[in-house]
Amino acid sequence: MHIFNIKSFLLIFVLIFVNNVIRGQKNPHYVDNRTTMVHLFEWKFDDIAKECERFLGPAGYAAVQVSPVNENMILSKRPWFERYQPISYKIATRSGNELEFKNMVKRCNAVGVRIFVDVVVNHMTTDQSPAIGTGDTRAVPQNREYPTVPYGPNDFHQQCTIANYKNATEVRVCELSGLHDLNQTRENVRDAIVDFLDRCVDAGVAGFRFDAAKHMFPNDLKVIYGRIKNLNTKHGYKKNSRPFIYQEVIDLGGEAVSKFEYNEFGTVIEFAFGIILGMMFRNEKELKDLANWGESVAWGLLPSSDAVVMIDNHDNQRGHGAGGASILNYKFPKQYKMAQAFMLAHPYGNARVMSSFAFTDPNAGPPADKNGNLISPIINENGNSCDNGWVCEHRWPQIRNMVIFRNIVKNSKLTKWWSNGKNQIAFARDRLGFIVFNNQNQDLKQRLDTGLPAGRYCDIITGNHESDKKKCSGKTIHIDKNGFADFEISQNANDGVIAIHVNAKL
Repeated sequence: MHIFNIKSFLLIFVLIFVNNVIRGQKNPHYVDNRTTMVHLFEWKFDDIAKECERFLGPAGYAAVQVSPVNENMILSKRPWFERYQPISYKIATRSGNELEFKNMVKRCNAVGVRIFVDVVVNHMTTDQSPAIGTGDTRAVPQNREYPTVPYGPNDFHQQCTIANYKNATEVRVCELSGLHDLNQTRENVRDAIVDFLDRCVDAGVAGFRFDAAKHMFPNDLKVIYGRIKNLNTKHGYKKNSRPFIYQEVIDLGGEAVSKFEYNEFGTVIEFAFGIILGMMFRNEKELKDLANWGESVAWGLLPSSDAVVMIDNHDNQRGHGAGGASILNYKFPKQYKMAQAFMLAHPYGNARVMSSFAFTDPNAGPPADKNGNLISPIINENGNSCDNGWVCEHRWPQIRNMVIFRNIVKNSKLTKWWSNGKNQIAFARDRLGFIVFNNQNQDLKQRLDTGLPAGRYCDIITGNHESDKKKCSGKTIHIDKNGFADFEISQNANDGVIAIHVNAKL
């Protein structure tokens, strides 16, 4: 009986420890009630550090997802996807070197903006000769020899091509687009991956996006995640904090690999989210159907706490990956801003905003000089957009102000849902905020119950609220003593949204 009690105690202790680790890997470690990350796609480390200090920190953004920081193979014409062909785990890319990376992380953490690193450990490169990396590493991909890691032929799965996505084993052991598939069951492969991740943790990062997680066995990932160091307390993290994990698992149903195989030990990017909302705001479906949006069984989405959500990402905004013509991007500004506003106003999921460079060719790389060196964004005089080939959606006032809205209404319930039965909807966030959408070919004129305290409010979509001067550069909304207000949105309005919150009260 005594031995049984000791064994039971040890088992309970282990289970509690494991559960705490798993829960910790779903915590993004945001500070100051911030709620939203931004993907600064292909930005240089020095430029990210500057953007954290001059804009992201003051604007209330919580974190930056940076493009892969490990050395990649240089491809002809320098397409964006060369960043997803690792040749070593040295921190040396077009974004900068290891010293510049560490400096960026330190400066962003200092202003309350966390850094998440996009990690590519499912595979190495395709075949190319000569194979030269951004840090001058040499490899022989056709022999599966990457001496700088080092990896050799035995560290890869047997060569085959994914042909049947209804065969889970094939999806996880065969090559995706000719990229040589690592065998994460091998201890030396796990060690090399964990060593790289630990170096990022030492530098002060808060977590990782795992590219192509769908193409790796969940059990292997669970082991790798569990071996990563706790976060570095010198950068403001609490003792024993675990890195935030979010995984790329494209699951729209009908395939053998399910997103629900991965959310036990980390969060997962919910690709259905942006696809469905893209269809909604393209008028392929009606907004009224969003009344039960989120964890309802009808939608088949992940639990909210397990989901990272987005309207678009670097892949599908270019027609790659899932979603096709349903995906909205910066080229459809009105619908895009409306969809972003809905994402940031709604309580479901961990939100991520995309910040792009402009493109016509979906394979084209980021803005660069004739030698292939990245060129920095130029911030336009009004601060609301960028030049030099960069789009900077995260600076658009409608998106920036909705990031603040999300911070203010954090953890509050969705209430006061209203729709006209078609494509005009509204909802509140429990006496903290209220938002109205008109995605219909007719004007919206409606008296609505906002649930907000009486007073005069600034619409944060059409203008900015200057709290220190009690001024509003856009529409003003008058709420009566019963919480009701009159809303008007023309079918020809540039934005199609009105949003107010308690901190925008004049």
